[in-house]
Amino acid sequence: MPELPEVETIANGLNKRVQGDRIDSVWIGRKKEPLKSPAALIARTLEGTQVEQVRRVGKHIVFDLKPDSSETRQWIVHLGMTGRMVVATPEAEIQKHTHLIAKLASGRELRFVDPRRFGRLEVRAGGFAGPGAEPLTIELKEFAALFHKSKAFIKAALLNQKLLHGVGNIYADESLFRAGIRSRRRAHSLKATELRKLHAALRKVLKQAIAAGGSSISDYVDAEGEEGFFQIQHCVYGREGEPCRVCKTAIKKIVVAGRGTHYCPTCQK
Repeated sequence: MPELPEVETIANGLNKRVQGDRIDSVWIGRKKEPLKSPAALIARTLEGTQVEQVRRVGKHIVFDLKPDSSETRQWIVHLGMTGRMVVATPEAEIQKHTHLIAKLASGRELRFVDPRRFGRLEVRAGGFAGPGAEPLTIELKEFAALFHKSKAFIKAALLNQKLLHGVGNIYADESLFRAGIRSRRRAHSLKATELRKLHAALRKVLKQAIAAGGSSISDYVDAEGEEGFFQIQHCVYGREGEPCRVCKTAIKKIVVAGRGTHYCPTCQK
């Protein structure tokens, strides 16, 4: 599933391509799974509106729409595991598993494609803030407070979208490695110095991943159809049995909170 850096990269790419364009008409397929809002409401909300901005909130892509009325409306897209937002010409072949096509005034089409149908399409009136705090902007004091009373493993706490939205398996593992913290440490047991290191490591690794266009592990490509490059900088994720880039100890893989978890048994305490 695309995480914060991947969704940020896609949202930025879409913003460059469709910002200011108008949605003239919308076609929605018959599959109900991707629709978090009713199909008729999605079409009615999108048609005739201008895309004011495309941005990321947590793991969601948010289209801020500029309607004729004063009411603020938003189109919210969650990509799930295999979802993609494709900007195409009308002549381009419509891919199998295309669930929505928005025809734009510029003559192009914005298409939502999702083979496994875990993605979700939703429209709302008003602001969408997301379920948790924003990892890139949260201050150290607020970050530490999230884990102060939590008895969960720190890896599980980082994945809890109600605490921090946008962090997923890859960047939880990578930030814990950079902070020198084991994934199975209880969140409330972390000392102030460790929380400071984790706060800095998480922000740094997310920014580095955004700069590299995200991590292409499975199906992920950006709004231009290009793969990201941050996977070549992974220190632990996906490197089970390989030597640690710092101490040469073999990277181990365990299961924490139901997720495959990679760590260095020497560097992380």
